[in-house]
Order: sequence, then structure tokens, then C-alpha cells
Amino acid sequence: MVNEVFIELSSEMQKASDGLARELATIRSGRASPALVETILVDYQGAAAPIRQIASISIPEASLIVIQPWDRTSLRNIEKAILRANVGLNPSTDGNVVRIVIPSLTEERRVELAKLVSKRVEERRVVLRNIRRDGIGKLRQMEKSKQISQDELTNAIKKVDEISDSFIDKVNEIGNNKEKEIREL
Repeated sequence: MVNEVFIELSSEMQKASDGLARELATIRSGRASPALVETILVDYQGAAAPIRQIASISIPEASLIVIQPWDRTSLRNIEKAILRANVGLNPSTDGNVVRIVIPSLTEERRVELAKLVSKRVEERRVVLRNIRRDGIGKLRQMEKSKQISQDELTNAIKKVDEISDSFIDKVNEIGNNKEKEIREL
């Protein structure tokens, strides 16, 4: 029964950690990344669809994103959607592709983005601590209802702390890597 709590905790913490990685991928660094544009919604045949569902996105160079729609009639809509998304990118249509040159970041913008990354990492650490607290609460309930002994509770709490610490370290590492990427020229 205690193992079920550990498995549930690990699963929830893994989701939180993966969510942070996905979220930070959308924050622009000096490099081109499909994550910058793939979730932008485009008006396509009367419905909103993310770019990744209506076009292929490639990165031929470190500072260039090329979007090739499967339906050429959606070129203008993709361009308009990117401009509307207000992500600081200027698309240009070139025949049957949309090209986006990623400008290098100013020092001021780098500092701003690094602060944003730190904020997102701290929010995720809070989520992890809340998951830890809930897990320990479940274990205490099990001890109250005599499903586990006091010694088992103490050992289980130590194990929960180990799991929690490992995920907090992982989240910190994800954040540090993103900050490093942002600060690189």
C-alpha cells in the first residue's frame, strides 16, 4: 500500500517536471526552436488549429524557422497568426513557405527571460512540495487507521523526501540549462 503512494507521487512529480520542460521550450532563447511556433493557433478552414497540425516545421539554420504548410492556401493565415501571437517574431512568406529569422536577444531581454525562467522553476518547485505534502498526508492517514506502524511511517516519509528531492533537483537542472541557453550569445 505504501508503494502505491510512492508510485503515485513519482508519477505526479514526473508530470510536473515534464510540464516545466515543455513550458520552458516555448520561451525564446537565441536559437530557433519549433516549440516557439508549433502551438500558435491558425484559422484553418473555419477552425482554429495549431501550426504543427497543418504544416511541417523545420530548422535549417540555428536562427531560422521554416514552416511549410501542407495546404498552400493557409500561408497567409499562418503568417497573420504568428504576428497576432505577439511572440516577437516577424514571418515572411517566400513562395510556398513561411520563413522566420530569429533575431538575437538584447541583454535586457535576456535578463527578463532568465527571470521568467526562474519564476516558472520556483512555481514548479511549489507544485512538487505540495505533491510531497499530500503524499505525506496520505501516509499519516494510513498510520492513523493502523494500516502501517509508526516506524513504517518514518521510513516512508524519508523515502518521500528522497523522491521529492530528486525531482526538485531535476527541475532545478532543467531551469539552469534553460537559463544558460538564454544567456549564451
